[in-house]
Amino acid sequence: MSAPLMRRRTLLSALAATTVGVALPTTAHAERRAGAKAGPISVVYIEVNSESMTNAARYTLARGGAQVFDIAVIFAANINYDGTNAYLYFNENVQRVLDNVATEVRPLQQKGIKVLLSILGNHQGAGFANFPSRQAADAFAQELADAVTTYGLDGIDFDDEYAEYGNNGTGQPNAFSFVYLVSALRQKLPNKLITLYDIGPAADRLTYNGVSINNTFDYAWNPWYGTWSVPNGPSSKSRLSPAAVSFTGTSSYTAANLAARTVREGYGVFLTYNLTASNTASYISAFTNKLYGSSAVYS
Repeated sequence: MSAPLMRRRTLLSALAATTVGVALPTTAHAERRAGAKAGPISVVYIEVNSESMTNAARYTLARGGAQVFDIAVIFAANINYDGTNAYLYFNENVQRVLDNVATEVRPLQQKGIKVLLSILGNHQGAGFANFPSRQAADAFAQELADAVTTYGLDGIDFDDEYAEYGNNGTGQPNAFSFVYLVSALRQKLPNKLITLYDIGPAADRLTYNGVSINNTFDYAWNPWYGTWSVPNGPSSKSRLSPAAVSFTGTSSYTAANLAARTVREGYGVFLTYNLTASNTASYISAFTNKLYGSSAVYS
């Protein structure tokens, strides 16, 4: 059996054997749960090739005890190509997280943290921007929806990097592919989060034939760490993160300045990347003091 077919069969078998995960509240409730902290939501990407998703739940605010992070992103699954079709692929580390959702994902969700699966290109020519037809886009959207349902996740994050469009005889980006994909996924996951890492050809193709998917995304963020750049995506500032911070590549001074600007200019999201197992409460406090008026505590 080929690897793509084995992956599909494994996913479908898991779907048949697994109960549906806890339903996600509406976007408004995701932004402001009862008793949640006031201020922008904080998002964190975790590189599961080397780190545990549970890192996201280790930080709370000293004042009030709320979780620092509201959304944690599993980085990353891939869009692969089998010579004919694009398909969803999990490397061994992503698969380990998904096979162990009881210890890697549910503890976060029980604390109110939403857990998303990021989808990333894999140098094979397949990407979100070059599906050859609506049917092909719909088929991939179904694989994404099945993964969310199977593992009880809270949504999908799109990151159009490393596709290397044209490899293996694949097509170049077209005008309709991403619009078809995101529209189909929203129909399949009406109450889950769909987010945009604003990079790559797909992120530049959010409108086709009079249909815009800008506001189909719950949130969108700037992909350039250590900088400020308003991303494409939703029209509301409350759903955008112009700030982007890397724990391993952005100074705490810059992180604090970006957080202060987020609040000052009325944006509702603050993006961070590459949280490790180390105690970084001091670094995190640099931005939580600006976002929430409180330092962070590690446990």
